[in-house]
Amino acid sequence: MKWRDGRRSSNVEDTRGTGGGGGGFGGGGFKLGIGGLVVMAAAYFLGVDPRLVMGIMQGVDGGVQQQSAPATVAADQSLDEGADFLRVVLADTEDTWTPIFQAAGRQYQPTTLRLYSGRDVSGCGAASSAAGPFYCPADQRVYIDLAFFDELIQRFGGPQDAASAGSFAQAYVVAHEVGHHVQYLLGIEEQVRRAQQRASEDQQNALQVRMELQADCFAGVWAHHAKQARQNIDSADIDDGLAAASAVGDDMIQKRMQGYVVPESFTHGSAAQRQQWFGRGFQQGSVESCDTFAARTL
Repeated sequence: MKWRDGRRSSNVEDTRGTGGGGGGFGGGGFKLGIGGLVVMAAAYFLGVDPRLVMGIMQGVDGGVQQQSAPATVAADQSLDEGADFLRVVLADTEDTWTPIFQAAGRQYQPTTLRLYSGRDVSGCGAASSAAGPFYCPADQRVYIDLAFFDELIQRFGGPQDAASAGSFAQAYVVAHEVGHHVQYLLGIEEQVRRAQQRASEDQQNALQVRMELQADCFAGVWAHHAKQARQNIDSADIDDGLAAASAVGDDMIQKRMQGYVVPESFTHGSAAQRQQWFGRGFQQGSVESCDTFAARTL
C-alpha cells in the first residue's frame, strides 16, 4: 500500500512504553474484534469455542510476558514505522467515512486508535496482545498491540508481510475495526446487542457473524474509496486483504486450534464468507451493499 506521503491522523493514543493500564478487567461492555480470540464480558467469545480459547490465551499470554527483555534498536524502529503506518491508515478511513456520512446528512465522529504493548485496560475490560485487535463501543476506541501482526503470520497463517509497515493486511485489520465504529455510530451495534439479549446462544452467534461480516464489508468500502479517490491501493493489496480475511475465518482458526470445525459456534464467519463480504464492499463501495442482516444467505 502506498502510504508514506499520506496524512497522519491525530486520533491516536500511543501508550507503548508507559506501562499501559495494567492487568485485570476494567469497565463493562462488549469487545468487537477481528482475530476470534477476544473475550466477551460475561457470556461468550467473539471467535472460536470459549473452552478452546481460554487455554490458548493462557499459553499466548505466557509467551508475551516472557518478552520483557529490552527490544533492539531495529525492533523499536520497526514498531515506530508500524505505528506511523497505522496513523496513515486511520486518517485514510477518516477521509473515506466523513464524506459518506455527509452525503447521508450525518456527521462522522472518528474513532481513536489506542496502541499498547502487552496489556492495557479498555472501557470494555482488559486488553492483551493475546486477545487481538478489537473495538470497544464503551469508549469508542480501537485497541491494537502491534505484536498481533506477528501472531497473524505465525499462528494464523496470514500473509508473510503482515508484520511489515505498509502491509495491506494491517490496513484491513484497522479498517475492519473502524467498521465496527461505523456500526456503533449508525446504531447497528446497539440493535444487535438488544436482539442478542433475547436470543439463544446459536442465535446470538448467528447475529454476531452478520455483525462481523458487515464490518468486513465496511473495510471493503474503505478500500474501494481509497483506491478510487487516492490511488494508494493496487490489486496486490486487495489480494493481501483477502488472504488476511481468510486467515481469521472461524473455520480456519478452528481447524488450526482444535482440528475440526463447529459451524454453530462461528461468530465471525468462515474464510469464504469473510472474503466474499470484503470483496463485495470493495466492488460496490456503498454502505447499502453491506446489509448482511437482510441477506438471505451469507
